[in-house]
Amino acid sequence: MTYQTDCTLPKELLEQIVAQGLDAVPEMVRTIINTAMQLERQEHLGAGPYERTLERRGYANGFKPKTVATRMGKITFSVPQVREGNFYPQSLEKGLRSERALKLALAEMYVQGVSTRKVAAITEELCGFSVSSTQVSRATALLDEQLQAWRERPLGQYKYVYLDARYEKVRQDGQVRDAAVLIAVGVNMEGKREVLGVSVALSEAEVHWRTFLQSLVTRGLSGVELIVSDAHTGLQQARKAVFGGIPWQRCQFHLQKNAQSYVPRQSMKAEVAADIRAIFNAPNRHEAESLLARTVQKYEKPASRLAAWLEETVPQGLTVFAFPAAHRRLIRTTNGLERLNREIARRSRIVAIFPNEASCLRLVTAIVMETSEEWVTGRTYMRVDAA
Repeated sequence: MTYQTDCTLPKELLEQIVAQGLDAVPEMVRTIINTAMQLERQEHLGAGPYERTLERRGYANGFKPKTVATRMGKITFSVPQVREGNFYPQSLEKGLRSERALKLALAEMYVQGVSTRKVAAITEELCGFSVSSTQVSRATALLDEQLQAWRERPLGQYKYVYLDARYEKVRQDGQVRDAAVLIAVGVNMEGKREVLGVSVALSEAEVHWRTFLQSLVTRGLSGVELIVSDAHTGLQQARKAVFGGIPWQRCQFHLQKNAQSYVPRQSMKAEVAADIRAIFNAPNRHEAESLLARTVQKYEKPASRLAAWLEETVPQGLTVFAFPAAHRRLIRTTNGLERLNREIARRSRIVAIFPNEASCLRLVTAIVMETSEEWVTGRTYMRVDAA
């Protein structure tokens, strides 16, 4: 049975969304979920407002306010009540659980050019209530505004910064090319992780990295005591140009992987890996350097190329010993950023080939923005005051 209801999105709200942009988004979420809860109550009662029907199973009893902390800030919803007291709407919990899924679904569908009519149908399946194609069009426009505002937000002081790149397939001028996705993650002075920025471009690596790093500085990035990354050539050139006076820690995980290219025999690989781990796990730099010297001497004859590489390269992974012992496990690799890259890969696999750079940036931003907000509101990553 379908009930008549005035629980529709008012024209004034839609006009407010267009006029105010992001400031109106919490109000849109509040109104949509309130609407869904009212419809759910009507279904439960078997009757609409003021409707007389033999099928009525109870009576409405006003609303109870409930304030919920969301990623858009605190929103107060009006939870409908029934006189009999045996009703609680599922729309509120379902809607909040769907917040991330809805945003990412919109981004994924938007980059693939899915029609607004199909998006409306999918969001109804995701969230349990329907939205019009007009609302979807406005939501995607708001999504772009929100993502851009997040990418350009002011930064502050961050003790440690991690840098890494991954590649996505992007179509340009009829050809499929590899676009570099650059990501920067920082640990702030409260010990919380945060994604500082993301950039996508088909330009030369060094130019792209330099522009990206300079944008972080322009946005207010300061207080950096250590940069952690792999040894990408373009990244290193840009890092020296923009952050030349800041110590650099080469990712120990990548160093161990790189070392395998210099091992002459398969039978030696496990032993070499164990020797390098022993260096990195030393209690202090002096002991690490002593272990390194003995390891270089050990492999001078059976693997001369490996010995030369170890002597020249492994010291780049020892900068971490100048920092508090309690921090070393978390700042000696870019593994945390690698996990974020795997999540991006999992989501972008659905798209396969992006139609342009902008569409790639849209989806990647949506993913890292959600992850960053979870980090900031979640547990502390490290104690920055640890000695």
